[in-house]
Amino acid sequence: MDRPSSDPAMEFDTIFRLALFVGGIAAFGWLERMYPRRPRTQARHRWPVHAGLALVGAVATALVPLGVAGAALWAQAEGIGLLQQFALPSWLTVLIAWLLLDAAIYGQHRLMHRFGWLWRWHRVHHTDTELDASSALRFHPGELLLSAAYKMAVVVLLGAPPLAVLLFEALLAFAALFNHANWALRPKADRWLRHLLVTPDMHRVHHSTVRDETDSNFGNVLSVWDRLFRSYRDAPRDGQLAMRIGQDEDREPQAQRLRALLMQPLRRDARM
Repeated sequence: MDRPSSDPAMEFDTIFRLALFVGGIAAFGWLERMYPRRPRTQARHRWPVHAGLALVGAVATALVPLGVAGAALWAQAEGIGLLQQFALPSWLTVLIAWLLLDAAIYGQHRLMHRFGWLWRWHRVHHTDTELDASSALRFHPGELLLSAAYKMAVVVLLGAPPLAVLLFEALLAFAALFNHANWALRPKADRWLRHLLVTPDMHRVHHSTVRDETDSNFGNVLSVWDRLFRSYRDAPRDGQLAMRIGQDEDREPQAQRLRALLMQPLRRDARM
């Protein structure tokens, strides 16, 4: 499969996602400063490291032939995929595809915690000892490449329309900023939003040092998958302010440096 040359939809996708992500970083960064949920002690040291990981990851994923949006365009042109076998209204096809993509990413997240060789790459995200919007950038390039391959396979299997893929990728990136943000939502707003979306307090439980809390709340955009597949946890046992975030074996400053994070998957982990 060859990458389509200068497709307008793909160019728009890149610009739109970049604008949404930069705007989200700025907005949530301001909200975290004005209304922090937990004390901020390491933000100045973490943000440059996370930006470095994001840069390396962007270079790595740019080398992937076709890309996720390109896979959708190719599948559509070839008439491949489950959804292309049904004569559904365009809006319904986009909606179904979007829901199935969100469910697929929930499944991918659970697999990352289930299998040791996948956890090696994903645990870089979990060794963050604080959470804020910049944590949405903290993914090892190896995980990003695995995720891109997985999403491309799902997109082709579903025959997901390019519009659904563009919307999904944009909302996934924005949701990552939102649910990692160290932003004190009002309790009532959090309770209402949780009926549909993954909120910061809900996702923070997933970053607990306690194993059974880490293995809960896998959702990315919609909270329904955790409820449906019984992985939902309402709150950490120690409370939102007292809970410890990260992995106990990687809390030292030297373990939080960019080079150490890039090399971390090559180490043996006691969990495996």
